[in-house]
Amino acid sequence: MRIDSFEHLYIDELNDLYSAETQLIKALPMMAEAATNPQLQQAFTNHLQETKAHAEIVKQLLSAMGEKAGGEKCKGMEGLLKEGQEILDKRGEPDVKDAALISAAQRVEHYEIAGYGTARTYAEQLGNEEAVEMLEQILDQEYHADDLLTALATGQGRAGSGINQQAINESDGASTGRSRGR
Repeated sequence: MRIDSFEHLYIDELNDLYSAETQLIKALPMMAEAATNPQLQQAFTNHLQETKAHAEIVKQLLSAMGEKAGGEKCKGMEGLLKEGQEILDKRGEPDVKDAALISAAQRVEHYEIAGYGTARTYAEQLGNEEAVEMLEQILDQEYHADDLLTALATGQGRAGSGINQQAINESDGASTGRSRGR
């Protein structure tokens, strides 16, 4: 598609988001399976359901503009998910891997936040208030997912330490074990 009008630019952004979401739908089950922390597994599983809904909403927004969802593959999401796959492929201590999974997931969330924020602004400037509301709801969910990942990592608002502290403790034990010749 050519982007010779602002409306075409908006459509291109929506198609990019649709591609990003469909790629993420395939990756989230693998991330949930790789996570060892039950709360992190649940966060990935819950976000999978939200992601499926997001893809459907974007598809509806495109349809309302007379466009079919699809087109070029979102290269940004492809790269982020490739980095996430590298984490999945590495061996390591469970809490450390969980911390790495959170890092990869937050990169994805930040990418989605940027994309949905842009699409919402485009819809607003095009005077499409219904789309603005739908995109704002998705954006709120993406911010919430990012906040949840931060809370899991740091232990904010939760009993006990976060995954990052558990990873530090696990790493200290592993390095202590190595220094003692174990």
